[in-house]
This record gives sequence, C-alpha cells and structure tokens, in this order.
Amino acid sequence: MILLERAGALRRLTRALHRARDGHGDRIVITGPLGCGKSALLGALHERATGMRVLTATCSPLEQDFAFGVARQLLDPALARAGQSAQRWLTGTAGLARPVFSDDLPPETAADTVFAVQEAAVTGLTALTRAMGADRPTLLLVDDLQWADDPSSRWLTALAKTLPEHPILLVAATRDGEREDFRSAEIRLEPLSRQAVAELVEHRTGRHPDDEFVTACHAVTGGNPLFLNAVLHHVTTPTADQVPHVLELRPARLKERLVRGLATQPKDVRDLAKALAVLGEDDDLAGQLAGLTEQQARAAHRTLTLAGFVIRRPAVRDAVEESMPVREREDWQARAVRLLHDNGRPAEQVAARLLAITATQGRWAVETLREAAATALRRGAPEVAARYLRRALRDVPDDSEHRARLLVDLATAERFFDPAASVRHISYAVPLFRDVEDRAAALVRIAPTALGQAPRPVRDLIDQVTAELGDHQELAYRLEARQRYVWHSDPALLADSVQRLKQIDGGTPARRELQIVLLDAAMLTARLPAHEVADLATAVLKQEPPHPRHVHTAIPLLIKVLAAADAAHEAVPWLDRAFGQATTTVEQALIRAQQSYVLMHLGRPGEAHRAAEQAVDLAVLDWRGDTTAAIGLTAAAMELRDPDLIARILASRPDREETPGVDAAYRMLHAAGEGLAGRHAQALERLLDCGRVLDSVGWRNPVLLPWCVTAAGLHARLGDLSAARDTAARAWDRAVEWGAPVGIGRALSVLGRYTPGRQGLAMLHEAAQILHANPFERAKALLHLGARERADGDPQAQRHLDEAHRLALASGAERLAGRIARELDGNSPGIAVALTRTEFKVAGLVVRGLTNAEIAEELAVTSRAVEKHLTNSFRKLGIRRRTELAAALARAFPPPA
Repeated sequence: MILLERAGALRRLTRALHRARDGHGDRIVITGPLGCGKSALLGALHERATGMRVLTATCSPLEQDFAFGVARQLLDPALARAGQSAQRWLTGTAGLARPVFSDDLPPETAADTVFAVQEAAVTGLTALTRAMGADRPTLLLVDDLQWADDPSSRWLTALAKTLPEHPILLVAATRDGEREDFRSAEIRLEPLSRQAVAELVEHRTGRHPDDEFVTACHAVTGGNPLFLNAVLHHVTTPTADQVPHVLELRPARLKERLVRGLATQPKDVRDLAKALAVLGEDDDLAGQLAGLTEQQARAAHRTLTLAGFVIRRPAVRDAVEESMPVREREDWQARAVRLLHDNGRPAEQVAARLLAITATQGRWAVETLREAAATALRRGAPEVAARYLRRALRDVPDDSEHRARLLVDLATAERFFDPAASVRHISYAVPLFRDVEDRAAALVRIAPTALGQAPRPVRDLIDQVTAELGDHQELAYRLEARQRYVWHSDPALLADSVQRLKQIDGGTPARRELQIVLLDAAMLTARLPAHEVADLATAVLKQEPPHPRHVHTAIPLLIKVLAAADAAHEAVPWLDRAFGQATTTVEQALIRAQQSYVLMHLGRPGEAHRAAEQAVDLAVLDWRGDTTAAIGLTAAAMELRDPDLIARILASRPDREETPGVDAAYRMLHAAGEGLAGRHAQALERLLDCGRVLDSVGWRNPVLLPWCVTAAGLHARLGDLSAARDTAARAWDRAVEWGAPVGIGRALSVLGRYTPGRQGLAMLHEAAQILHANPFERAKALLHLGARERADGDPQAQRHLDEAHRLALASGAERLAGRIARELDGNSPGIAVALTRTEFKVAGLVVRGLTNAEIAEELAVTSRAVEKHLTNSFRKLGIRRRTELAAALARAFPPPA
C-alpha cells in the first residue's frame, strides 16, 4: 500500500490511536472526493492498531433499509468470536441491544430500528460497545459512512458523544458534503501535488516519468489517486509522446473510458464484471451468476484486477452498470435476486433487491417479500415492512384473495405510522374475500379507537358485514364493539349502552373488547355510577396481561374509564410493565400519554407532567390517529396549567376532521391557554361553547373533561360571582350523579370558594375530607380553606396552609406549592422547598455575590445552565429577582433550633 502526502493525516490518526489505548477515545471523520484515498488511509490505520480490537464496516446503499446493518457489521464478528463469553458484555443496559442481533424474534421482544427512533436499542448498543472497550481498547473503522442506515447513524452519533471517557476510537470515511451531522474532528484528504503524482506514476510504471507526462496526468486527474490509476491503465509508457492520449482522458469521460475498456475484455470477464457490479457485497456468487466455473471465475477476476477494474469502487461499479442497457441490467438484477433466494439468503436481503425490479417475478418473490415484511415488523421497522408489501402487491392479480391478504398485512404494518391508510387498505381488502368470516376477520384488525375518523363507507362496510355474519359470536362481538365506538358521538345511539353492558360478561377476549367500549360509553354519559363502572373496568383489566401492543386495541379506553372513575390505581403498575416492554416510539409515546392522564387523576402532577412532556418529546405528534391519547393528554395538560405544554400539544394537533367530542377537548385546551394568558373573556366564551358541544353529543362526565369547574373560575375572574356559583353548582350536580370522589371533591371545593359565609366554609371543609386520597386536589382544597380562614382570622388557617404546602411539594406540584408559599407569606416555620442539590449550590453562590459567569466558571458549567437553575429556584421559592433570594432561602431553610 502506497500513501502519498498522507503522512500528516496518518500521524494524527496514530496519536488518536495512542490516546484511545490510554482510555481517552475520540471520533474522527475522514472526508474528501471520490477516489482520494480514504479507504487506503483506513487500511493503514488498521495495520497500526496492534493490541487493539479492530471492528470494521463498509456501508452500502443497498443496505440502507437494513436497520442497524452497519452496527451488525461492526459488532457481529466480535460477538461471534467471543462465543458464550460475549454474554458478559450483554448484561444490564447493554442487554437492550440483544434484539439487534436476532434475525427472528417474537413480537414481544422486538427492537425498534427504522424510522421509529428506537432509543432502547441505541442505548443498548452504546453500552455494549463501551463494555467491549472496557475489556480491550477498540478501534471502529467505518467506510462510506454516507450510506449508513439511519438507526446505525443514530447509534454512532450517540456513541461518539461518550468516547472521550472510554478507550474507543471511531474513525469514519465519508464523501464530501455527506453526513454533516456526524462531523467532529475532521481530516480532509486533499488532491495529490504534482510531485506526488510523479512518485505514483513511477511506482506504477517502474519508470521515471517525463515532466510533460506528469504535468498532463496532474491536469487531467486533478491529483485524484483513483482517476490517476485509471489513466495509467491506458498508457504504455510515462513519456512525452503519451501526453495527447492522456489529455483525452478527462475525469468527465473517465466512466466512458472504463466502459470502453471493459468492452475490449473477453465475454467471461465482461460477464463477471456485470455479476460483481449487480451483486455488490454478495460477490461470492458472482461466478454462478455469470455462468462460469470456479476456475473460469478466478481467471476472469485476475484479468479484471490487472486491468484496474476494482468493481467494489463505486465509480467502476457505476461504469459497469451503465455499460448494460436497461432491459439487460434488469435481467441481471432479476437473476441475481433469484440466485440469492435459491442460495438461502435472508428474506430481507432478497426483498431489498426486489424493490428495484419492476418486472413480475412470480409466487416465490411474493412469499419472500411477505416473509421479509414479517421479519421487519418483528424487528420494529413497520415502514420497511410496508415497502416490501407494496412491492408484493404488484405481482398479484387485482381481484384475488391473495391480494386481500397482502392488503391486510400492509394495513397491520401501517397502523404504526399511518392509521388512515391502514383503515383504507382494510376497506379495499374486505370485498376481495369470498367468505364472510374472512371479511369480518379483516375488519376486526382495525382497532375500535382507529374508527373515530373513519370515512362513512368504512362504517357502512362494518354494518354490512355484521348483518351478513350469522352465528360466529366472537367475530360478532368484535364487530359490535367497532360499531358502537363509531356511535360515541351520537347521543341517541349512546343511550342504550348501559343496558347492553348489563347483558355482556367478560368470559372471552371478544366479549371483553365489547365490554370496554360499552364501559367507555357508560363513563362518557355518566349513566352508570362510577363505582359500578370502576368494578367492571378493574375486573376486565385484571384479565388482560400488560403488553405495549395494547395501544392498538380497545384497552386505552379502559385506562381512560378507570381514571375518570377515580379507580386508576390498578392501571399504574399495568402501564409501567407495558412501557417496560415497549420497543417502538409510537408505543412509548401513547403509553406515556396514558400514564400522564392516570397520574394526574391520582394526584401526582409532578410525575404526570414528566410523562406528558416525554409523550410530546417522542415526536409522534399526530398521535397516530389515537383520539384516546389526545383526550387524555389534553385533560392532563389542562390540570397541569403549563402554558408551554399546552402550546406544544395544540401545535401538534393533526390537520383533519375530528369527532365533535375530540374537537371540543382540543378547544377546551385552547381555552385553558387563553385563560393562563389573561384573555379570560375569550377563554370563557370558547369554554362555554365546548360545554354546549359536549352536552349535545351526550358526553356529560364531570371528571373526564371538567369544563364546568374551569368555567366557574373564569366567571369569578371576570367578577361575576353569581355565574361562578351557578356553574360550580352545575358541576357539583353532575359530579354527585357520577359519584367519583375526585369529581365531587373538586366541584365542592370550587363551589365552596365562591359561596360566602359559613356555608362556603363548610363546603371547603367537606371537600378537603372527600379528597383525602388525592394529595394534589386536597392541597388545592386546603389552600382555599386556609385562605378563607386566614381572611376570617381563624387560627386553623396556618395548619391547613402548612398541610397544603406539604402535600403540594410531595405530589410534585411546584406551581401550587409556590402559590401556597405566597399565601403563607413566610410565616410557616420550615417550608421545605424542594431545591435540587445543584439549585441550592447555585443559589448559595448568588447570595455570596457571584455573577452568573463567575458561577459557571466555579461549577464548570455553561452560563445557560446557571440561568436554568436560578429560574427553577425562583419559581420554587416564589420570588422574581436575585435580591429576594437571601431572604427566601432563610425562610425556606431556617437554622435548627
């Protein structure tokens, strides 16, 4: 290997290698144009990495759809060499990477890889690589990074951030202008100088070149080693008489020259070149594809190498492919795919190549694509699975049952990322099935919650198949569940849900699904007491094992029912276990949204706030058509009263027609945001309009979306206490009718707040007692009670406000705690403000007189971090400026007696 004018780059890489051996890793990106010697530099570094574990990967555009393909290239060989001892690396967090290395995992252990941004797998791979580095200093070499699959790129980016603390060096080569997001330390390989060109010419030809020849080579190739080697393959001697010939070989014509050079080779050589170009990394089958014997293939390969046709070079491969007419090229590709299939290559590897072939390939190709889709789905790559299935649809007749089954498979994949398309494709599949039971089985693949926005023809199709079904009770129950969910916005059809609920037991999964939809209707209408609804819902949940795929079933409705019935305690561990198994971003986001709603109704706003923010951060902002998650998150955000969270949820609202109830929920959230911004009149008008809509569709539950309680507060803000009392009384009547303690206590607290005299005080006392199990709601009731008592000069005020402050802090309600602290006005002994250790340290340095910049230098953090800690401390202490900090800390942390 000859490396010219690369000594500086190699020294820099070698120094990084030594630092990595000493425990201080790094990432370095080698850039430059095609053919500048990046791969050769990686090879030279490989040779110098004595005593280190060297892991290599070459990225390919054909493998960009293989989730974590580059990660597997790097890590698979090391894991295989380690054998059973590799298990020590795959413990703890690193165990999250196990699914990446499994080709056929059951759905419940699948890892999310493509487009779903599977953080668990990335975290696991990062921990695994660090564990391997701890065993032995490690060098990772990645060539052609621009072709890396997205999940592997995310992993490499995450890993790179941790390298300075570990004995791992990551060196990647990429083309100019590619993977800018990955850049850190960069080595750019410049073209060779004229002197270096002369040295390379002499090395290749064995003769000292004439100056004119060197000048011509440098001008034509621009100092690119690959182009220079191509030129030198087509000259006889490095003499001045060859200059005219060299000047004709400009880089723009290099590909054409390569094609013309290939045409002069014997047929066996040309066919092998075509086979190598088409097969790419699967070149071990090139001889078979070219129809050559093993001896013929070896001879042809030797001829190609001597002629300078290194097929793995992209420029050469492109030239070979361009030498073939379109029809010939597709014929080679089709034969290559069939050869890979017949030689037992993985279905996904074959399917990725089938995507590029438009001609019909037959039944074997359809089955391969279907198998590949199933594998992709198990590995958490639904969009890749959908791509395979769409290709398979080209090869089946338009009116066949085989097409119907492919459409159902496609819809199953699409529900993860395009619910509307999923419903649409099920509706296309149903008429193609001859048997009514097959049609019904296809329709029940649509989750009830996905039918809220289904077009009318889909609803009519469900009604039609239900009427034709006959005696198949399980399918009939499932279809009825979907029919009734569609009716949730029709008060006339909602009315008989309670009666139907009393006729159904939960003896089978289909009956439980119908039970859940009926329980949801009973909750929305408040036509059945909360305690009866809670008992039935709890019994159903106990029969359903926790699983993240529940987000695609009716169970999210059950979670919402339990929360609204003030019986969500059973749902907390159930959702925790489901989240622990979740492998896709969609599942994680939807479960976090459910957890936020449940935690809010249990009086744990701090945890609810974190869950809501994480749900929004997970970037599945259209909620994948899940109106249940949208309603739950909206209700939680209204209670949390966080303007930023409200704005983010409203910004994420999908641009589509919603059912009246869901639309009202979003408008309620908008009203909450307006109220927080001080636009009380606009907020009240919007809220009352929402209430009218909810009443018109029969949604009367006072806990799910408590618009009456919020409206009462807005009336009071606008000075109309009479309207505030009337609206609060309306909320109280509905809460008593429903019977959930949280609803009764909340409404009674608001009514008592706006009712004067002893009657209002008695209501506040009773509300605090009713809300004893909900620390957040009880803290709010005690605040109102304590404030009323303090105004009346009642000595009990201090005790009630102290308890309210303690409950607010314990539940994580920082805003409420600050409000109570202001009510206390510093008179409560030992207000335990929940400052973190860093916040307390920053506050102490401010009291000592340090500026933000001085504090940042003292703590080795950024000024922005200091500002964030101060902002949090000011909010918790209920102050607005630095000058108030010393007194606030003295109140919050008094000296011991």
